[in-house]
Amino acid sequence: MSKKYTPEHEWIETVATGGCRVGITDYAQEQLGDVVAVELPDVGRELSLNEECAVIELVKAASDIYSPVAGVITAVNEFLNDNPALVNELPEADGWLWEMTLNDESGLAALMDGEAYAKFTAESQ
Repeated sequence: MSKKYTPEHEWIETVATGGCRVGITDYAQEQLGDVVAVELPDVGRELSLNEECAVIELVKAASDIYSPVAGVITAVNEFLNDNPALVNELPEADGWLWEMTLNDESGLAALMDGEAYAKFTAESQ
């Protein structure tokens, strides 16, 4: 699966372990500004679709992050504990937030592909 995107600017993609990796988009990190800390969900936590599950802390604010699909957290990006700026530097690569297994892959069908997301962000500006 190529990356899929939400209207809230999260992305999700399949990883080699068979699960999915989730993060925020480059567009989102540009809108948020400098990330100073990241609160990640606990491994093993079961998430519902659109459930608030992480927080990105900024210099003067914080932004909630929501799960783009239902599933169970299998890993979190521990590197963000020491280097939260990875979310700004490489939001769609090394700045990923968590990995999860999906309860139902049909939830992915409701998400945007890259072309639709690019159009969506262009219309948002």
